[in-house]
Amino acid sequence: MKELVEVIAKALVDNPEEVVVTESEKEDEIVIELKVAPTDVGKVIGKQGRIAKAIRSVVKAASSKTEKKVVVEIQ
Repeated sequence: MKELVEVIAKALVDNPEEVVVTESEKEDEIVIELKVAPTDVGKVIGKQGRIAKAIRSVVKAASSKTEKKVVVEIQ
């Protein structure tokens, strides 16, 4: 999942070298944190959060085989 979010985020931003994706696992969920440059936050979130929602939908679809919930946090 980490690599998927990283590829998507790097394609969206102006500063792909500043994209940092971390993945942590808890009992019943996987948390993926996406950090981008402050100037690129709007590009990753999109108007009314549409791009962020799309990223979360893709990750949810990709994680359907796992039994854990996947949460994407954008910072």
